Amino acid sequence: MASLTLPKHSIPSPNQTLSPRHSLFSHNLPIISNSSQSQFYGLKVSYSSSLSIPSSSSSVKGSIFAKVNKGSAPPSFTLKDQDGKNVSLSNFKGKPTVVYFYPADESPGCTKQACAFRDSYEKFKKAGAQVVGISGDDPSSHKAFAKKYRLPYTLLSDEGNKVRKDWGVPSDLFGTLPGRQTYVLDKNGVVQLIYNNQFQPEKHIDETLKLLQSL
Repeated sequence: MASLTLPKHSIPSPNQTLSPRHSLFSHNLPIISNSSQSQFYGLKVSYSSSLSIPSSSSSVKGSIFAKVNKGSAPPSFTLKDQDGKNVSLSNFKGKPTVVYFYPADESPGCTKQACAFRDSYEKFKKAGAQVVGISGDDPSSHKAFAKKYRLPYTLLSDEGNKVRKDWGVPSDLFGTLPGRQTYVLDKNGVVQLIYNNQFQPEKHIDETLKLLQSL
């Protein structure tokens, strides 16, 4: 059972007369806390529902705000691909590039999205575009994922989610689920489209192809 204890300055000294307000809040108040786990889109999600009283100095440190906008060049990076080789964003300059961030290898939604990119890969090639998938999985996980589903494009390992944070990819479900966001960069490396849709992963392919046809 969780309890709430107010800061020291709110607790009266022994010489003070207790007012009704003091006597109410100087006790530990029980808080009902419900916590459980569920399987969501192939990811284990742990959540806890409890009362919290923020202080006046509380902040939103855990929030991620958009850092990459349409018309801007995103932060550069160097990550390992499914073969353990270093790949930099600059390697893709000169051609339109689709960079899609997804939660995890093998989860149902991510598998649908990966296979949809695979099935439309010839259309992307025809548009002169490259496809790059990024998640926090390690290179060996990416290698197995790519082999199992015959993925013809690059998967990059963003262990620690540094690039995801640098790009400002928002999370879902109150921060418990990594976001599913796709960027289309033109041949100069400038962002022309940002598309976010966690629960309709296959729509990322439709939206990116529509944009690429107009470049």
